[in-house]
Amino acid sequence: MYELIELSEQAAYLNCPAKIGVYRCAPDAVYLIDSGSDKDAGRKIRQILDKQHWTLKGILNTHSNADHIGGNRYLQTQTGCKIFAGGMEAAFTESPILEPSFLYGGYPCKELRHKFLMAQPSETAGFSDPDFPREVEVIPLPGHFLDMVGFRLPDGTVFLADCVSSAATLEKYAVSFIYDVEAYLQTLDLVDAMDARMFVPSHADAASDIRALVQLNREKVYEIAALLLDLCREPQPFEEILRGIFLSYHLAINFEQYALVGSTIRSYLSWLHDQGRLAVEFADGRLLWFTSING
Repeated sequence: MYELIELSEQAAYLNCPAKIGVYRCAPDAVYLIDSGSDKDAGRKIRQILDKQHWTLKGILNTHSNADHIGGNRYLQTQTGCKIFAGGMEAAFTESPILEPSFLYGGYPCKELRHKFLMAQPSETAGFSDPDFPREVEVIPLPGHFLDMVGFRLPDGTVFLADCVSSAATLEKYAVSFIYDVEAYLQTLDLVDAMDARMFVPSHADAASDIRALVQLNREKVYEIAALLLDLCREPQPFEEILRGIFLSYHLAINFEQYALVGSTIRSYLSWLHDQGRLAVEFADGRLLWFTSING
């Protein structure tokens, strides 16, 4: 865990649950791409930087999920480095209570206010900040989260954040978190057509060819959509639809999974409704979803 994997003179990553990218901008200086899940991750990163005699110039955040920004606060406090984030991701990074609140749809109960959903706050600068490395390309990758981005290094290595999951992850969890299904599918199309020296997804193996994994993730989206349309052959309230998802994929339910899977399924329902494939009715004090003729 946290093994340093070198890809080129400029590019490397730390092999951990959410891969941390390393951009070596000079022989003795680096930028990180994300920072791991918590303070302990930050400490491990600092130890690796010290061992390599690298100065940390800054952290480029792909998005504000806690497993990607959890080490920010520790590393910023220890080194004074800038943390670069864009759009709504910057707001969530500076005010992490927004993540569990957003997922739950209200003030999150104590079971959701923990480090896996709520990192420590850190100060951010935008990608237009003069200290941002201009030679690094910021690639918008919306869909998984609000304003998620990837980064292309000068050597052609592309860090893809969370826009694809591994086959093992899809098999185990089935429903990967998606905020905007339409945008997510468009991002998959973008990545499918992208050229790179090496692709580094946060939750899958680095590879020179990512197309097969992109297709696997695309197929999973359509599989879940088909299941939802089937579950809604008769008008159903949201809780019954969510129950059908958990039972169909044999998922264990707890507060965290209720929030993560529930938020994702609401996004699928919105997408299918906007497409005209799901209709709604309000009856007996309930919002009911049902498959339309076009579905």
